[in-house]
Amino acid sequence: ATPPSARRGAPLHRAMSCGFIAARKSLLGLRRGGEGAVLRRWASAVAVDTPVDPPAPSMSSEATHLVHNQAELLADYNLFTSDSTLQAAVRAFGGAWGEERLQRHGGVMGSAEMLQHGDLANRHPPVFRSHDRVGRRVDEVDFHPSYHALMRAGVEAGATDFAWRPRGMPEGDRHESAAGSGGAGCRGAHVLRGATMFLQYQVEAGHCCPLVMSFAAVPALRSQAPRDLGEVWMDKLCSGHYDPSNAPIEDKMGATVGMSMTEKQGGSDVRANTTTATPAPGGFLLRGHKWFTSAPMSDGFITLARVAGEGKEDERLSCFLVPRWLPSGDRNEGLQFMRLKDKLGDRSNASSEVEYRNAFGVLLGQRGGGVAAIMEMVHHTRLDCALGSAAGMRRALAAAIHHSEQRSAFGSLLVHQPLMQNVLCDLTLESEAATWMAMKTASTFDQSMTLAADPKDPIHGLSRLVTAVSKYFICKQFPQFSYEAMECLGGNGYVEDFPMARIYRQAPLNAIWEGSGNVLALDVLRTLARVPSAAHAFAEELQRAAGMNTFYDQYLESLQRSLVQLQDATPAEQQAHARALLQAMARALQANLLLLHADGASAEWFCRSRLGQGSAAGQVVGGVLPHYGSLAGCPVSVMEDIVLRASPTPKRATTDVGGG
Repeated sequence: ATPPSARRGAPLHRAMSCGFIAARKSLLGLRRGGEGAVLRRWASAVAVDTPVDPPAPSMSSEATHLVHNQAELLADYNLFTSDSTLQAAVRAFGGAWGEERLQRHGGVMGSAEMLQHGDLANRHPPVFRSHDRVGRRVDEVDFHPSYHALMRAGVEAGATDFAWRPRGMPEGDRHESAAGSGGAGCRGAHVLRGATMFLQYQVEAGHCCPLVMSFAAVPALRSQAPRDLGEVWMDKLCSGHYDPSNAPIEDKMGATVGMSMTEKQGGSDVRANTTTATPAPGGFLLRGHKWFTSAPMSDGFITLARVAGEGKEDERLSCFLVPRWLPSGDRNEGLQFMRLKDKLGDRSNASSEVEYRNAFGVLLGQRGGGVAAIMEMVHHTRLDCALGSAAGMRRALAAAIHHSEQRSAFGSLLVHQPLMQNVLCDLTLESEAATWMAMKTASTFDQSMTLAADPKDPIHGLSRLVTAVSKYFICKQFPQFSYEAMECLGGNGYVEDFPMARIYRQAPLNAIWEGSGNVLALDVLRTLARVPSAAHAFAEELQRAAGMNTFYDQYLESLQRSLVQLQDATPAEQQAHARALLQAMARALQANLLLLHADGASAEWFCRSRLGQGSAAGQVVGGVLPHYGSLAGCPVSVMEDIVLRASPTPKRATTDVGGG
């Protein structure tokens, strides 16, 4: 029977049917065969006297598959308490009194909320605005709220000021630091601040750039700035408050400082810079450009220029502080940003090009003493390059182990399979060595703070030597290390939904910035030549582990011969072999630290695999460079123990899980 609703719609239905029949006749007359057959079938279907609904697609409530054998998100874990190597290094180098702070910060930075901030800050990079909506020049950079959340967490944890104004230090350990080093200190203050940054870097590395530069600017401003100006900037940089507002420094609770050094034609060769500074009331007017200016929303920028006047320019560079706002409260109109760099990684951090169009600046230190002044700042930023790369290696290792503890293949968890254990163990040894060397480097800054600011003092020389060697080697290791850790995750490692892709893109950066490999090699040669006491201090450090391992002793003898040969070589020969020397110095220092402080198995197998003949210490074996996973002769039980100790969540990998 026809339902009432159909009868009520009959006239409309008959009209539609007549239209369909007419369409059928027209279509049949137009096409024959092929597409025409399809049209004929469609016309036949619609030409019936009753409406025909199109067939419904076949739907099934059954799922196509079950999601299983996938690793859970590595989140809500404590980055400090889960890292036994970092904990041991903090204690060994005098930072035990501040462990409670690190435990709190490790919990915050390992939270799912902070890890998400790290992801969002990179997915939404900063945006530059040269003018406001009505055409006024503003030179502002807008950041995602997650970037500000990360910055606030770092500043409040002491990333910018703890080394200069440590809190909670033991009674009697406080001391006034050496001239120019930044403030009152304590044994372990730089170590604790370094460990704080080690945790901060693991969540997201880009935002750490302004944190590091603000930290490194303190000693330069304290020793080089006019007294009144220096006190204002010191108070704001060391306030422990993050204030991103664009306002005169006097109106802010906290401040940040950026660096603006290199130019198009010179790069690392800053002596090729052409920017000039002309004397003006209260300071200088700068004119020129800078090819790389990081953190363009900083409150001030430390830069280099040649003083010019009466048709002459100084041969030597001078150092200046260029504030965003003038003492009058007006914007420094001559400070104009051109664009932001489109970088491979480090996406959350704004790196810019700037032009000085009579930008106001204040002289820091002596006229013509700019390179010496800036090198003090660079010395501190290089420390953080080593810390950041070591932290990135730890984060990549944690992700690789975590994945292997939950992913099964061929009947067992990856972490229980000997071949994967060899890879993970090899990575663990490299990560442990990097952590120990980075934290040892931080401890040399603590030692330097107690001494007179004599650049030829052996402790200062040792700090500069160790910093350059650590920065060079750890940062060189990070890219290959991150790739190998990425491979442990398989295809997921290459996908941006997982952390390894971002870590991999970030990995090359620290080896390039703050002095590339060749620049560092030349710095080491200069230090060895100009500060012989630094070489002796370094040799004494290495002697502390003499007699503890046969491979180490043999390697140490070889290094000593190389240093003797270096003294007799020509300058050209010294340069040609400088990189090999740095690599040997780095491996010797890492082995020394592991033998003195680390687990016996880690130290033993590090020495066997990195220092032994035909080892993976960067030597060519059989025509190829050894890859991770090439530990020869290491017992499976030893590899298991080393990997388990490095696991961020060791309790999760206790039983096998089936699957493929």
